[in-house]
Amino acid sequence: MATCLRLPMASSVPCSSSSSMPLKHHSFNIRCAANSSTKIPMPSKDPFLSKLASVAANNPDALFSRPQNSDTPPFLDIYDSPKLMATPAQVERSISYNEHRPRRPPPDLPSLLLHGRIIYIGMPLVPAVTELVIAELMYLQWMDPKEPIYLYINSTGTTRDDGETVGMESEGFAIYDAMMQLKNEIHTVAVGAAIGQACLLLAAGCKGKRFMMPHSKAMIQQPRAPSSGLMAASDVFIRAKEVIINRDTLVKLLAKHTENSEETVANVMRRPYYMDATRAREFGVIDKILWRGQEQIMADVSAPEVWDKNAGIKVADAI
Repeated sequence: MATCLRLPMASSVPCSSSSSMPLKHHSFNIRCAANSSTKIPMPSKDPFLSKLASVAANNPDALFSRPQNSDTPPFLDIYDSPKLMATPAQVERSISYNEHRPRRPPPDLPSLLLHGRIIYIGMPLVPAVTELVIAELMYLQWMDPKEPIYLYINSTGTTRDDGETVGMESEGFAIYDAMMQLKNEIHTVAVGAAIGQACLLLAAGCKGKRFMMPHSKAMIQQPRAPSSGLMAASDVFIRAKEVIINRDTLVKLLAKHTENSEETVANVMRRPYYMDATRAREFGVIDKILWRGQEQIMADVSAPEVWDKNAGIKVADAI
């Protein structure tokens, strides 16, 4: 029975000699394990690990017959163009981490508004603003010539709030002509202020689709001549004639869209004519005031003259 349990001495390896085993025997054992029937798992998430596992399964010698003193990091020489990490597009995001993170950078705010067919004019009408607005109008018509376009206006026209001229009157006329050429309905909404040429754009919207916020202001005024500086007298005269032509054009267009006579518009434009939402609707600049339930409230409110009469207050001019 002892002879049956005896093991051959050549096949036994003592534990104490395992530390002195040459490195080539370890490499041989690893290569044998790689060539055995055991299947090496192939990671699919990271391209670097996938390539490394593929090389280990098909050609193990490429991993172990490496120079001892190499300038490259381990195993990167098996790549023609080594990459340490996968690109963000190749990384699969888990459900528990960044589940709702967008796959690409979000667009800028004007692009988001343009996606909803909204054009917002929030600056004076300088050439850069005119260029952008006209381009957006043409783009929205190209996208769908039947859907309406919503034009939100908060602009002081071709002047700043202090009255200084910052743009030519042709900037407003350019946007106006582009609006008139489109096939789409253009719904205009005043938010804040619509002054000068901006008031013309507000009134040029589709009939019945011109709106104002309840606390917005509209104002029409004569065009202003830019600073003449050291111009010659003849040049100043030419510039003044051009301003008068622009004024007459603005009067005709406002009279057309507000359904007032040119004399009425010209008279109120002698000085800056401010209008709140109610007065702008009465003058014909807009059709409706955007305030939930405000239309009925304003309809029930009596006119100032009626309030004075009921209070027994006489008009000063009638005394």
